[in-house]
Amino acid sequence: MNATRRKEISKVLERLYELVEAMSDLLGDIETIKDDENEALDNIPESLQESERYTQIESAANNLDEAYDVFSDMKDSLDDVINSLEAAKE
Repeated sequence: MNATRRKEISKVLERLYELVEAMSDLLGDIETIKDDENEALDNIPESLQESERYTQIESAANNLDEAYDVFSDMKDSLDDVINSLEAAKE
């Protein structure tokens, strides 16, 4: 690989590192919201566990869990892209 393409890869990698950092921050935000919603679900009294409100909180908690998992997988995939680009640059 010539120096020009290495330099181009370096620029792409810099942008990807920034993206990974932003994704890590967002993943932390999603995790906090997810944990708060799961805690709210756990703290609903038994008498309300078959209520519409419970169903809404449960649905939100499940969706947040799914969002967290999918976003985490995306970040892991981006890490794989970075590793491949770093190897290509060598």
